[in-house]
Amino acid sequence: MEWFLKVVRNHYFDFNGRARRKEYWMFVLVNVILAVVVGIVAGMIKQPWISSLLGLALLLPGLGVGARRLHDIGKSGWFMLIALIPVVGLYLIYLLAQEGERGSNAYGPDPKHA
Repeated sequence: MEWFLKVVRNHYFDFNGRARRKEYWMFVLVNVILAVVVGIVAGMIKQPWISSLLGLALLLPGLGVGARRLHDIGKSGWFMLIALIPVVGLYLIYLLAQEGERGSNAYGPDPKHA
């Protein structure tokens, strides 16, 4: 939960810098859990728009942490657009799972050693 809150509180609209694998994947995990729980509750109370509101609220932090994760491996944040291409978009999952570059790169210092 700490990693999720770090992204939402400190990096809500931040596309600069680098994000560790743990930061990205913990954000994704908590985001999926929240989406399922809120979706179930919203369905039970017959208010499906609540799920959409959550998705909209977490869209920018999700894009930001994705861009920073790609920066950690030395790629541009624009690589997230390959997710829109069927089958080829699976390459994005491969990229997001890669270990980050050691030391500083063009996008900033190594977040593991910061």
